[in-house]
Amino acid sequence: MRVFVVGANGQTGRKIVAQLQASGDEPIAGLRPDEDGEDWVDQGVTVRRVDLLTKPERIASALMGCEAIIFAAGSGGRTKDDMTLLIDLDGAVKTMQAAEIAGVPRFLMISMLFTEDRNRWADPLKPLYVAKFYADNWLVHQTTLDYTIVQPGALSFHPGTGKVKSDPLAVGSLSRADLASFLVAALHAPQTIGKTIPLLQGETPIKGILQKL
Repeated sequence: MRVFVVGANGQTGRKIVAQLQASGDEPIAGLRPDEDGEDWVDQGVTVRRVDLLTKPERIASALMGCEAIIFAAGSGGRTKDDMTLLIDLDGAVKTMQAAEIAGVPRFLMISMLFTEDRNRWADPLKPLYVAKFYADNWLVHQTTLDYTIVQPGALSFHPGTGKVKSDPLAVGSLSRADLASFLVAALHAPQTIGKTIPLLQGETPIKGILQKL
């Protein structure tokens, strides 16, 4: 499957691209206009530029010919709240609109644990929760895309274990490597379409979690 990874140079995006390559899929590394993509080219990965601050129609031109999108972009902790809204919310929504324009049916979204529960939104992440809440709702209620929303716990840099759990009431963390593995597996699991999946480190192999959905 040809998969466009928005935010491919990010900490999680890089792991997603690597997992896609390992699984036999064809990743397209979606990079900002000012990002260096030479290392991806050296690894045989196609690079396309995408500016999430531009119009959906221009974003759509980069998505042409793809079969799925994994949205792994984020403004990052060093930016102010305005960029959180422009990238994590509006950039995500514009990518969804662009996917529909380009005819890309499958859309996998990285969200956050407890996004749907405002009582769990804590400072200083409240603006990010707001962005994720409304982006997720747009994906579910305002598009016709075959979506999967994954809500990981606090992301860590620990090595992947291949074992997770999906418990909407639990708290905890998840390695970026296991998040990437789960997303790539979910991409090929039709039962994940139309699902919002909380995800934490656990004791069940990823395949086992997918089989229970």
